[in-house]
Amino acid sequence: MRIRSIEARVVEIPFEDGGNGLGITPSAWKSLETVLIRIEDTDGNVGWGEAFGYFVADAVRSMVETRVKPLVEGATVESIPAWTRQTQRALHIFGRYGLTMFAISGVDMALYDLAAKRAKMPLWKLLGGEAPVTLTTYASLVRYGEAQAAAAVSRRALDEGFRDIKLHEIEMSVIEAAHAAIAGRAPVSVDVNCAWDDAQTLDHLAQLRAMDGISWLEEPIFPPEDFGRLARLRHHGVPLAAGENWCTATQFRQAVQAGAVDYLQPSVSKVGGITEFVEIMSIVREANLGVLPHSPYFGPGFLTTLHLATAYREMMQVEYLYVEPAAEIIGLAPIRDGHRFCVTDAPGIGLAPNEAVVSRFVRAR
Repeated sequence: MRIRSIEARVVEIPFEDGGNGLGITPSAWKSLETVLIRIEDTDGNVGWGEAFGYFVADAVRSMVETRVKPLVEGATVESIPAWTRQTQRALHIFGRYGLTMFAISGVDMALYDLAAKRAKMPLWKLLGGEAPVTLTTYASLVRYGEAQAAAAVSRRALDEGFRDIKLHEIEMSVIEAAHAAIAGRAPVSVDVNCAWDDAQTLDHLAQLRAMDGISWLEEPIFPPEDFGRLARLRHHGVPLAAGENWCTATQFRQAVQAGAVDYLQPSVSKVGGITEFVEIMSIVREANLGVLPHSPYFGPGFLTTLHLATAYREMMQVEYLYVEPAAEIIGLAPIRDGHRFCVTDAPGIGLAPNEAVVSRFVRAR
């Protein structure tokens, strides 16, 4: 396929979560920043992708436009994995991880959507999937830092039909309050975003182990790629999960070799796109580990994750960011039933961004 054009836009949509927006991210988090990638081939087919952009959206867009665009616009792409690996090599001087890989992820994703549309098949089928399947999502809450709020939102998510909850709290008193409010109605996982040291992790693992229904502890320590330390914290009664901050299959392979975690969490918008995600799934199958994809998105990144989970049935659950955006960049109603999603036979990722929403919330340059 010959690529006619590529466009990167930042779409920023406010959201409500009932909290103050502080805690998980470097500053208050009250909007969803999507680096929306649009690729068109010379036959007029369009592919959509999403590069990770929370708090760094302008930098990621610049990377797409100034460094990736010259490598894809006007090019004939016969093999997406070959193009992606060649692009990684061409841009490695700017770093193998972070912004560079976020930009490549979004373009790789759009190329796959484009390829599936050209083949007139859904992305899940292009990836080797056999049939659509109903996928369950868990409610991924933001950090509230306050026991009453965390408990109230946990109950609300359960009342809305979610059957698994993930907390992003770091204080055990808040975790215990939310767990008590859930009262055995759902398993609970805890993501502390690298907030604890080794001693705290071991102490809190003992406390979590004593609580019924704890599914996993996510990213307990900093840096998240310290695989040796993670391995030493494993096997203390609560499974460990990590991977949202690892890029490329190389880091996942190193983590598996070190015995770092029980569950791997690749993020298609960060890891290097579908190309790297598929290679990670080969590693997963060989190591017989669980997969819990990182997907706090509402655009092409979330849809692509659903297609990957449809093609690779060993994925355990899909993450759904439990907030209320002012608008949906892609209307999910056609494939959604509460906390359940089922993609269709429509070509590519199946749905397209709502241009009225994009126009309303696109960030001016």
